[in-house]
This record gives sequence, C-alpha cells and structure tokens, in this order.
Amino acid sequence: MSTPYPFTAVVGQTDLRLALLLNAVSPAVGGVLVRGEKGTAKSTAVRALSALLPQVDVVPGCRFSCAPAAPDPACPDGPHEPGAGAARPARMVELPVGASEDRLVGALDIERALAEGVKAFEPGLLADAHRGILYVDEVNLLHDHLIDLLLDAAAMGASYVEREGVSVRHAARFLLVGTMNPEEGELRPQLLDRFGLTVEVAASREPAQRVEVVRRRLAYEDGPEAFAIRWADEEHEVRARVVAARALLPQVSLGDTALLQIAAACAGFEVDGMRADIVMARTATALAAWAGRTSVRKEDVRQAALLALPHRRRRNPFDAPGLDEEMLDRILDGFPDEEPEPEPDPEPQGPDDGGDGDGGPDGDGGGVPPQHDGPPAREGDSPETAPDAPDTTREDAPQPSAQGSGAAEQAPVAAAEPFRTKVLSVPGLGEGAAGRRSRARTAHGRTTGSQRPRGHLTKLHLAATVHAAAPHQKARGRAGRGLVIRKDDLRQATREGREGNLVLFVVDASGSMAARQRMSAVKGAVMSLLLDAYQRRDKVGLITFRGSGAELALPPTSSVDAAAARLERLPTGGRTPLAAGLLKAHEVLRVERLRDPSRRPLLVVVTDGRATSAGVPGGRPGDTPRELSGRSARLLASEGIASVVVDCESGPVRLGLAGVLAADLGAPAVTLDGLRADSLAGLVKNVRTAVTRTASPDSASRRAA
Repeated sequence: MSTPYPFTAVVGQTDLRLALLLNAVSPAVGGVLVRGEKGTAKSTAVRALSALLPQVDVVPGCRFSCAPAAPDPACPDGPHEPGAGAARPARMVELPVGASEDRLVGALDIERALAEGVKAFEPGLLADAHRGILYVDEVNLLHDHLIDLLLDAAAMGASYVEREGVSVRHAARFLLVGTMNPEEGELRPQLLDRFGLTVEVAASREPAQRVEVVRRRLAYEDGPEAFAIRWADEEHEVRARVVAARALLPQVSLGDTALLQIAAACAGFEVDGMRADIVMARTATALAAWAGRTSVRKEDVRQAALLALPHRRRRNPFDAPGLDEEMLDRILDGFPDEEPEPEPDPEPQGPDDGGDGDGGPDGDGGGVPPQHDGPPAREGDSPETAPDAPDTTREDAPQPSAQGSGAAEQAPVAAAEPFRTKVLSVPGLGEGAAGRRSRARTAHGRTTGSQRPRGHLTKLHLAATVHAAAPHQKARGRAGRGLVIRKDDLRQATREGREGNLVLFVVDASGSMAARQRMSAVKGAVMSLLLDAYQRRDKVGLITFRGSGAELALPPTSSVDAAAARLERLPTGGRTPLAAGLLKAHEVLRVERLRDPSRRPLLVVVTDGRATSAGVPGGRPGDTPRELSGRSARLLASEGIASVVVDCESGPVRLGLAGVLAADLGAPAVTLDGLRADSLAGLVKNVRTAVTRTASPDSASRRAA
C-alpha cells in the first residue's frame, strides 16, 4: 500500500482542513462537500484524513464492523456477545463513479449459491464504510440510482437490501465526503443537503505559496516514506488534538443565546427545512471542542454558518454559491455575547498549518506566511473570480471577429426569469446515458426480463439462469445441493430506466432578431430548459449565428453556472448566415455522436427563416444564401436528426421562409406566437411527439401529404 500524503503537509486550504477536522471530531456533523477547480488538493486532503482518525474497536470476524461494547442486534453476522474487541484503523472506502448497485449495497453471493446451493450475502461498500469514511470523488457525476441508495443510507444510518431472494439490514453510519468540479455539472439538491458542510477551494494566487506546494509535492514523490517521517510529529499532534476534542465534546454547552443566533442565521438566509439548524449546532459545538472550550461563542456560530449554509441557500442552480458575510454579521450582532470563560491555554483556534513558516519539517523553507493567524482565508469563495464570470466591460467592447460584418452589434440583453418546465420526454425506448427523463434500456433500473448475453455477462438474471439449467440436472449427473451450470444456461437481465437527452438550440442572433424582448424570452427559455436538464441529467447546447458565421456559444453541458454566464454575454446584430448555423449544428452533433452514440438529440432552430449571408466557404457557383441553407437543412434531415423550427417572423407581410426551412428539415414549424418565456418548454415537448411521428415508417407518405 502506498504511503498517503500527510494531512499536515497540505499548504493553505484552511477552510477545507478545518471542515474535515471538525467531522473527525464530531462525525454527527454530516460530512463535507468540497467544490473547486481541478488541481487544488481536494482528493489529497480527503485521503490524508483517515490517518488522523482514532482507531475503532470491532467484533473479531464481523464483516459489518460491529462495536464489541454494543453490537448491532440485527447484524447479519450476529448475534454477537458483548466483550473485548480488536482495534483497527478507521477505514476510508472509495466509491467509484462507475460502481454497480451490487458493489455499493451488496448482493447474493452467486458463486456460493450456484456451487453450494446456499443463500449467502456478500457485503458491499456501505458495510465496509460503517464507522469510517465513504469518499466519492466527482460525486456530481455519480449515477442517480447510486445517489438514491446513498440518500437512503445517510438518512437512516442503515442499508436495506431486498433483492434476488436476499433480505438483509445492516448498520451503515459513515462520514460522507465528496469532491466535485462545478464545471462538470451540479449536484442534485437532495444529495447536496445531505452534506453537513461545504467548502469552496481554489489554487492560491500567492507565488510563495504556490512554490511551497510544488516543493512539497516533489519531495513527496521523490520519497513518500521519508517525506511522511518528516511530518510524523505534526501528524501525531493533530491526531492527539482530535482525540482530546472528541473527549471534550460531550461537555460542551450550547447555550440559549447560541441557539438563537443559529436559528436567526438560518431564518435570515431563508434556508429550507431544519437540517441547517441542526448541522450548525453540531458544527459550532465541534468548533468549541476543537478550541479546547466547553461553551459555544459567537465566533463559533459565525464559522459554522460559513461552512454549513452556502450550499443550502441556493434557490436554484443559477444562484452563485456563497454567503453574504456582512449580512451574517448584522444578524449575529443583534444578540449579546455569551459570558466568556477562561481559556485553558493559548492554543490557536484553527488547525495547525503544518509549518508553513521559515523551515518546515522537510527543511525547504519557502517563506510562506503562517496560515493560522487571523481569520481563515476564503480565496476560492468569490464567484466573481471564476473563469466564466460575466465580463463587466462587455458592453464597451464589442467582439470583432467572425461574426462581424453587417449591422452594428448590439449590447447583450438579460435573460427573462427562468421558469419551471413541463416534463420533456422522447417517446419510445432509447439506449442513452443514464438520466431522469426518457424511457430507455439501461444498465440500471427495474428488471423487465432476461436474454442470452451478447458478449461479456454483466447483470446475471438468477431466476432465469436457474430456470434454464433446471431441466438438465439429471442428464448432467447432479449429485448434491449445488446446481450444474453451463455457459449456455446464463441469462442476462434486461433493465429499463431513464436516459438523458441532448437539446441543441440554434438561435438566429442577427440584426433582424435583435428585438430586446424577443432575445430576452429566448434566453429565458434556454436557461429554463438547462435548469430542467440539471435536474434530469440532460445536456443542453447553444449555437448562435450572425454576421458572417456561426459559433458554439454553449458547448453541450449540464453545468448551469457556466451556461448562465455565457448566455448573459450573448450579443446580437449583423447579417443572417443561416446555413452556417445549420452546418455548425451538424458538426456539433457529429462530434457528440462520436462521444456518446446512444444519446438522442433534438435540434431546435429559432429563426425567421431569412438567409442574407452564406457564412460558409465553398458551395456551387451562383448558390444563393437561401439555397445553401436549404441544402444544409436537407443534410441534417438525411441523417435522421429530429428537429423543430420556431418561426420568429413578424409584421404584416410574412414570407413563410421558416416553413420552407422546416420542410427541408423534415420538421414541424411553430409560429412566433408560441415563442413565449412561459411556453417554450411545453412547445418542445409537443414537438418531440410530432418528431417521433415524422420518424415513423410511414413518414415518407406523411411528408408527401
């Protein structure tokens, strides 16, 4: 086993280390969600935490880590008689993003069932993590069926397995720690609320601190064991402090004033439910114990709010994470301070930073200023520093470029207020990526039947396998309890679940579409669909065309934060290169088909149908922009891409060009009257049904009609 990086050698990241240590002191806090950009030591710090946890006493031979002093009466390996146990280090169990349901909760031991004819339960990762840490890297990419199982276990402190003739219940109380990069998509609100604390991390912008990070990492890679030995004293001190804080925790008093401060903070920030109040109370108590005090102070409540409330105050995914600290101070200042108690010693309040001063244990120095003096640094909490934050100078600096010929560019307009959309679904049965929208054949979900495996067997259908083998047992000379199974008897379970889809918008952003109210409604509708996609695990993309070309304004994504910023910056103006927009859509869908061949797309073209600029190189001599756009549309139709045209033509004289485009795409057309910020999502649902009918075997006769 490789030597882990020492926890105390992590440079900076004060809030991250404090949140992890508070959970080590009081596991009832409820875990930590670590959000931040890649390369910020998220996983390193989490993996190093397990070395600081005290050892646990377990019943010898119990696969479910029962405590010898109070064994679980319902333990599958029980009953256990109270008595002496064996001490072992607390485990840190990693849940891979691609893990199966069987691996997480456990399942019937197939090998013993078939070979010995006995029904035995094989524990999963939830059993391994009991009384330890369950770590999920990239938790926002975890499949929904696994998230549901985690939610159940976190809520009840136990795992219930009812499947394949097995009925098992075992304790599953663990410290849930997750890391995620928000650029890769957000987390479901139900799971987000299960994390007690959240921390935003970012790489330091201080050169001296970055130098120290590189120096320590290189020293660790040159000799992990020697590097760990140099930090052994610091690790021992923090471990001893965790043990002392755990022992002091039951003596910490949470006074009425502190409880009122907690309640006022939660009410002031309008968080949902009561879990935030409970988590803040536990966190403030752990902070006092960590500082060696037996009473909770206002500074403990303030720090607890900064860790426990940011992810609970988001009303929807478009809200930036974080907390208004000035508002928090105003709320807390309305209450008197508790009577201060004498300090037992002048020990610093925060976790020791592991010697960031002139000569750390590895002797490299580096001149990094101490991290434990003053208030904790929150360098990663400000959403304004994110790469996708809106550019405040965008209105003064129109973008030149490929978009640029024709009428002058107009300043971007704000999107209309997002709204809740109707449930969008693609009729039929697909085979796309796991999601929460359309019916599909998936690797997870409810079992609907069985079939002979095509290639490697992944999900055994036990009953069908036994049924196939049973008639041949006498001929195969069976003697004993075990079944005689051959390869031809194996049956694969077929399952039905939900898939995610790709909705790709192609929006005319030319001068003729520059009416502020119209573009505001279009942006609001796209944002609303993106919000729905976040909840249902869809992808949404946006292509705009104007001037002399088209651009991919929003690559297919489920990251609502990045999407909101880019949509707000969308400008309008210039000529109308319709063909360029359609060909750009063809290119994007081609790439997405290579990346994810099973995800079904829907193309939504928002335009008045006019084409005043080719916007694409090549073409036949004498081709007009309208002819190029028609040929581009027929190319999309020939590849079976489901489409819909939203006709934005207005005025007393209508040319009907959007209807011509819809005919070329083999798609239905909807007039401008249907393009309202409160109806576009429902429009897409209706159009999907029409697209399915168009794609049916007799579609050719319908088109002719």
